[in-house]
Amino acid sequence: MVTAKKEGFIKKITRFLKEVKSEMKKVTWPNRKELTSYTVVVIVSVFIVAGIIWILDSAFTGILGLIIK
Repeated sequence: MVTAKKEGFIKKITRFLKEVKSEMKKVTWPNRKELTSYTVVVIVSVFIVAGIIWILDSAFTGILGLIIK
């Protein structure tokens, strides 16, 4: 009974890995130029969002400083 469960488990893992391999063949990978442009977009976006959060944090800190005093 235990061996039947193990065989089922091993078959499931094998089937899963075969499906992963099949799906990975369907993926369209970006070339170097696309990858570079995507990376630049992500870095610029991160800096913009970080700047907005920094401005809002400073504003709220100033407002709370005036309220608490």
